[in-house]
Amino acid sequence: MAMKLLLISNSTNAGDSYLNHPREQIADFLGREIRKVLFFPYAAVTFSYDDYLKKVQERFAELGYQVDSIHNFNLPKKAVKQSDAIVVGGGNTWMLAKKIHELDLVDVLREKVLTGTPYIGWSAGANMACPTIMTTNDMPVADPRGFHAFHFVPFQINPHYLDANPEGHAGETRQQRIEEYITVNPDRYVVGLREGTMLLVNNNRVELIGKRPARIFRFGKDPIETEPGSDLNFVME
Repeated sequence: MAMKLLLISNSTNAGDSYLNHPREQIADFLGREIRKVLFFPYAAVTFSYDDYLKKVQERFAELGYQVDSIHNFNLPKKAVKQSDAIVVGGGNTWMLAKKIHELDLVDVLREKVLTGTPYIGWSAGANMACPTIMTTNDMPVADPRGFHAFHFVPFQINPHYLDANPEGHAGETRQQRIEEYITVNPDRYVVGLREGTMLLVNNNRVELIGKRPARIFRFGKDPIETEPGSDLNFVME
């Protein structure tokens, strides 16, 4: 397996421009040999795929990459097979999964990425790299035709991980929700990715990148904090 993944918690940090915080990591990850990437805008709900594509094109053009969108191809499976890199944007994970399942793209994407094609996903796109979408924060606005995702990695991600609820809110914390998940699914790690952080996956090696630690959850164990630069290879078990 020759897998290369860059799984980003969020596209935009508070007060920053779109995709600015991971721009250096994206450029380093794709390198200079790849010039064209295939973008998946299907997590967009309240704005068009064309608008989403334009937004991503502008940022990637600054880095020297051309972006085509899967929604502009009549033969999406062929487009995936011919792509040099895959980029899956954030938005609503349920809508993203629904469209990918409708187009029957899970297997072709899984084969493409597991044989070495670089994959970048932020937010919903990071969720889709997991076995399922069950640790997304998004409201289930549509039936995704199954919770299964690409299953590039054996662990789950919770993007935009927060440590506490807003003041005055008495509902469950994010940690409590994740503890519910691992109680029902005790064989899975969950990586709580805070804003501004990402996971770099090379084959079975996993590194945390960013300026904040990640929180790792496993049933029957206390959550652990892992610092940036740490290897998280154990979550691939």
